Amino acid sequence: MGQTFAEKLLSKKAGRNASAGDIVIVSPDYCISHENASSISQTFYKITHKVWDPDRIVLTLDHTVPASTESYANSHSVIRKFAADQGITHFYDMNRHGGICHQIMCQEVYAAPGRLIVGTDSHTCTSGAMGAFATGIGRSEMASVWALGEIWLKVPETIKVNVHGRLGKGVYAKDLILTLCGMLGAGGASYKCLEFHGEGIQDMSVAERMTICNMAIEMDAKAAVCRPDEKVRSMVEKKGIHENVDWLWADDDADYCDVMDIDLEDIEPSVAKPSRVDNLAGMKEVEGIHVDQAFIGACTNGRLEDLRIVADILRGRQVCVRTIVIPASCEVMSDALREGIIAELVDAGCTVMPPGCGPCIGVSGGVIGDGETCIATSNRNFKGRMGSRQGEIYLASPATAAASALNGCITDPRKIL
Repeated sequence: MGQTFAEKLLSKKAGRNASAGDIVIVSPDYCISHENASSISQTFYKITHKVWDPDRIVLTLDHTVPASTESYANSHSVIRKFAADQGITHFYDMNRHGGICHQIMCQEVYAAPGRLIVGTDSHTCTSGAMGAFATGIGRSEMASVWALGEIWLKVPETIKVNVHGRLGKGVYAKDLILTLCGMLGAGGASYKCLEFHGEGIQDMSVAERMTICNMAIEMDAKAAVCRPDEKVRSMVEKKGIHENVDWLWADDDADYCDVMDIDLEDIEPSVAKPSRVDNLAGMKEVEGIHVDQAFIGACTNGRLEDLRIVADILRGRQVCVRTIVIPASCEVMSDALREGIIAELVDAGCTVMPPGCGPCIGVSGGVIGDGETCIATSNRNFKGRMGSRQGEIYLASPATAAASALNGCITDPRKIL
């Protein structure tokens, strides 16, 4: 019997043959942390005083940049000092290289094919779009990894998701992953690896695959992965990365705990209703619901091609509700400026903010108040996620969010396109 991607990669990292359910001790290729590195450092210093390998630690400031409170400003100072004291050069502060940690991991190709990535954020699974095994871990676990350079993991079972066909006009990768969340449910992939196969995935851009892998955790998956191809190879070669890259993939005769088949031609613009990501609805059910704010960005949909989609819809038009746009990184912001996208968004009435998480986590940059409704391209819509617990969040694609911003109510983007 062959091996799944997770079994094959974790076997290689452990130096022995491992199957689903086995416990392995492995050394991550890279570790990623954001503002929570401040508290992790305090735990770390109770263990030791020197990190095991500063070149394998990546730090970002992304949850609230610039700092929105005195407390966050102090945390940022702690992280800057920790990075300097430990000789950590892969530190993405508020500068031209900064951005959301998950965007940075793929954009800078830390998450190269065949690598093992751990991060103190549940959406670390985004890096699976590059062919890496990437998973979130706890803060105390990360302190231990920083000190010792290893961690134990249980090899997950794998769900094979075959994706066929092509998405129709006005339908995007976000609609696919929202639909899958609705199919599997919030706990439907608990401690499983979602392994995406088929021409439907291979025809997608890496950015679209990032959207898909990003939301695997919303089904409680341990990881998600897409087969690395020439699109990924182009990113790897552009960065001149050659060491520790392995283009491994699952065997044809691998053993899966479940197999799913999805035809993209059956996918339509979808929305996750409050206050669960698996509370799936089609346009017929939600179209016309009033919104007070639209948020376009986050680690799910803040990439350049997302902003292009939004600009195409808003060009020559005016939004009629508060519309906040936040690029996922400074590189995305810079590229969007050069293409004239930022100017078009501003002309349409959008508020464009510095790269980062923004209102997605409810601490800065456009939180919602009591009784307000937001349509967002982010990945979670729990009560209080974006501010008031009396507010409501609908999750959607950038196209749906942009169309809704024009009309002040949830709108099928196919009617605008």
